[in-house]
Amino acid sequence: MSHSVRRHLHLDIDEYDEIIRQFIPGYDRMLEQVARAVAFSQPKKVLDLGAGTGALSEAILEKCGQCVVELIDVDDEMLVCAQMRLHRFGERVGLRRQSFHDALPRCDAVAASLALHHVPDLNSKAQLYQRVHKVLTPGGMFVNGDATMPDDASRKAADFAAWAAHMVSRGIPEERAYRHFDEWSDEDTYFPLERELEAMTRAGFDAMRIWSQTPISVLVGRK
Repeated sequence: MSHSVRRHLHLDIDEYDEIIRQFIPGYDRMLEQVARAVAFSQPKKVLDLGAGTGALSEAILEKCGQCVVELIDVDDEMLVCAQMRLHRFGERVGLRRQSFHDALPRCDAVAASLALHHVPDLNSKAQLYQRVHKVLTPGGMFVNGDATMPDDASRKAADFAAWAAHMVSRGIPEERAYRHFDEWSDEDTYFPLERELEAMTRAGFDAMRIWSQTPISVLVGRK
């Protein structure tokens, strides 16, 4: 699996942390909620799937005290950014260049933010959730912050309108916001909340949504 954030979002990597807040409603609150849920399980080792610039890993490392976080990503540029960002945490940080579709190491918690929407179909996502469940220690936690979209056309249109309104509030013209959605659709797939929770439950998790701001949800599954 190959993925380039620079190509996908049409931005320079150095701009990512600023521009992602223009794109994503409640971005900082999402990171806080994911990190807090991970820390609740008091993990020793955490995997960050599709870790990007390390923003989520940073939040987890700050919340979790002495845990070790291993960042997994296929984008070399993002891993370099993450390495610089997390330098102050020393040996508590590990970097692994691989796809989250590859074999994952044993751990106590798995987290992701705005990464798993790159899985193109629900069957593949369900298989990923099963692999995550398998590598977690008993009582381990899986926490995912990402976009969900209803199947119903009118509800979906309303959610995209709310998403576009956020971008407009951050200075992006409405027409450009909808063009972003079209461009992202080449690699991004957003499933309904109910199907996400069902896939997590089938994988063996006790699953629930703990936070949302349209279209973003934070889902938690405990093994």
